[in-house]
Amino acid sequence: MQKDDKQNKIVSMFDDIAPTYDTANRVMSMGVDKSWRRKACDLAYKFYAKDALDKIVDIACGTGDMMDFWRSRAEANGIAIGEILGVDPSVGMLEVAKEKYPKFNYYTSKATQIPLDDECADILSITYGIRNVVQREEALLEFNRVLKKDGLVVILEFMKNENPSVLGKIRDFYMNKVLPKVGGAISKNLEAYEYLPNSIEDFSTVANMQDELKRAGFEILYTKSFSMDISTLLIARKK
Repeated sequence: MQKDDKQNKIVSMFDDIAPTYDTANRVMSMGVDKSWRRKACDLAYKFYAKDALDKIVDIACGTGDMMDFWRSRAEANGIAIGEILGVDPSVGMLEVAKEKYPKFNYYTSKATQIPLDDECADILSITYGIRNVVQREEALLEFNRVLKKDGLVVILEFMKNENPSVLGKIRDFYMNKVLPKVGGAISKNLEAYEYLPNSIEDFSTVANMQDELKRAGFEILYTKSFSMDISTLLIARKK
């Protein structure tokens, strides 16, 4: 399958599950993803160490939840944000986001073609979306282009674990056997939620993701996995 065809198929899948996406996510993660997102925002603000930011861009923003975390954690940390905007290729997901968070700005676009000027963003995030980007290396270079010098890229993702511990094997069982059935039942789209464990298995390890970020011109500042290595947070600075 051509890269463009593969990417378009993934986008179409997210269009299909958009109406039930939030419900399925909350049930499957039992709400623990909120703590991961909060941690990501707080740490990024700490590393960036500025009281006022011009722009935060959330790539593969989906239904907009991470954008609202950037807003709420900025308020909690006394940080002024000029603009928070979301970018996603799925029209269906953006329709849900615009209804939930009408005050944010949105662009329908792929991660490899961000419709923003060079060096305009202070922070760029992508949460549980980088594994869905087929041309990942091109996207990381695009992230670098959009970020200001010393700007931060923040990635939350389900990473492939090559040598799982006992807890990691429990995680894999949940991801492969339990999660697809739960997500499929809620969304009425089993194929979409069978895609999740398959996409993780086909995705990068943490070490490979770090290497890709370095090759794209970033310096790794922070890497940590949470909750039996289910989710991994990476924060990197544009050199």
